[in-house]
Amino acid sequence: MFFPFPKILGSIALCTLLSACFDSKHQASDSLAEAQHDSAVEHAQKHMNINYVCPMHPQIVRHEPGSCPICGMNLVEKKIQPKVDTPTVQVSGAMAQAMNIRTAKVERGTLWKYIKTVGSIAYDNNKLIHVHPRAAGWVEKLKVRTEGQHVKRHQILLDYYAPDILSAQVDFLIARQSAGISKSRLENARKRLSLLGLPRYVIKNIEKRKEAQNTVPLLAPQAGIVTHLNIREGMYITPATEILTIADLSQVWVQVDVFEHQIAWIEIGKKARMSVPAWPGKHWDGSVEYIYPDLDVKTRTLRVRLRFDNPDAVLKPNMFAEVIIYGGPKRDALKIPVEALITTGQREAVVKVEAEGRFKPVNVVVGSWHDDEVEILSGLEEGDEIVVSGQFLIDSEANIQASFARMAGD
Repeated sequence: MFFPFPKILGSIALCTLLSACFDSKHQASDSLAEAQHDSAVEHAQKHMNINYVCPMHPQIVRHEPGSCPICGMNLVEKKIQPKVDTPTVQVSGAMAQAMNIRTAKVERGTLWKYIKTVGSIAYDNNKLIHVHPRAAGWVEKLKVRTEGQHVKRHQILLDYYAPDILSAQVDFLIARQSAGISKSRLENARKRLSLLGLPRYVIKNIEKRKEAQNTVPLLAPQAGIVTHLNIREGMYITPATEILTIADLSQVWVQVDVFEHQIAWIEIGKKARMSVPAWPGKHWDGSVEYIYPDLDVKTRTLRVRLRFDNPDAVLKPNMFAEVIIYGGPKRDALKIPVEALITTGQREAVVKVEAEGRFKPVNVVVGSWHDDEVEILSGLEEGDEIVVSGQFLIDSEANIQASFARMAGD
């Protein structure tokens, strides 16, 4: 016997679908009628933008109840925690004495902006001179033999034999003999000797003796310390050979690092004062010479170069230096002792005295820090009394009370 089950099942499914459509249409019409009868306030309350979140997946947020598409849990209404004001803490006189509570007044005054930092002394690169010969030749006599040796200006560094210089001397003597015929030839020959690096007294000596010198001296162009010595006697040198380097120590550089929040205080020309452990009780005055354009990525600091006079040459390169850079005064600033400030990393606060034995933590916005004083931009007023000792215990007690108040609100 044959039973038409597919046809029967198809008819049932069709009836079910038509019934669902009719129910949905009927529900929609009922909702429309209900909305028409509701007041405006009730309608707004029903369609408030309330957020529903998944307890396991907080990134799932919906505006209406439902289930989480990830784990299937029912979404719960996101409740806004009521804001609880920081409570006032009452401390008895005996307890305040035991806690060693001290207070101070918030006042206005002048804050001197300055930066304390450390650095190291270095040569002034503008006063470094590299010495090269003007002609190729051989070193006959070396006068400077060690690095670190001090030389004077125009001191003889070495004597050397250079064929080109000897040839130029001969041309000069020949031109001198025919000076009556061509004076310009004599001047050109004299200028050639000068360009080859011969000192004036050597040229005059050649002219006086009417005889060329086989070896000629090479003079130090400035006084200073020999920081690099690259030759020995008997070496063949050319104009490309860096014979030695002379550093003038009459002025030195000091390289320091400045934190990112202190950059606004730094300007070229600002005064600075330096001291070194090698000379306790002594200081040197200088100024900011150059501010480097980029910050160090790891330390978030800016490199600053300072210049200091060193007439006695007692400051040596690579010495450790303690430096204060003065940024100038900031007048009429609201300030408090830095010991009164509570810094947690998330907020900065002080404990304000409300009345006798009553204290309340208040959040503040701080500005410049100046050693033992800090500027207050907002949160306090002139004349307010704040706690400078024992404030951390009071702040902790206030936070505990606020936590219990939030729990009670839930």
